[in-house]
Amino acid sequence: MNKDDLKKSFFAGLFSAITIGVLTFLTYKTIFGIFLIASFGSSMVLLYGYPESPFAQPKNIFFGHLVTSLIGIFCLNFIPLPLYILLPLAVGLGVSLMIIFNITHPPAGGNPIIVIMGGVSFEYLINPIICGSIIILFFGIILNRFILKKKYPI
Repeated sequence: MNKDDLKKSFFAGLFSAITIGVLTFLTYKTIFGIFLIASFGSSMVLLYGYPESPFAQPKNIFFGHLVTSLIGIFCLNFIPLPLYILLPLAVGLGVSLMIIFNITHPPAGGNPIIVIMGGVSFEYLINPIICGSIIILFFGIILNRFILKKKYPI
């Protein structure tokens, strides 16, 4: 492993821990609500490990999480089907919309499952989706642009 790979690996791990730490603190130690979802962990891999990927760009991270979560909430509240039909339908629709709108962010593909299995409300779009995504992007820009001196977003 070369020096650049070690540096990239170190900072990706460090900023993943910091970002998830901030989201965890806001979720469990404040009264502001939920800021943390499982798919954000996967977002760290792309944002900090592979920021040059089109899937790691801010519009993909933000709108990918937003659209797929919105699909999950819509399906949960307005499509009265059994879970074994509703879950694959919501995931398929979310993936299709990400591709159609050119906002593909692979970790967001799991959001309809998280939303439907968790039985969340529309407020879930504010916290954790919108606020959490903004926090993630804030740290991503700090690391990639200011510390690693990369052109981010591309």
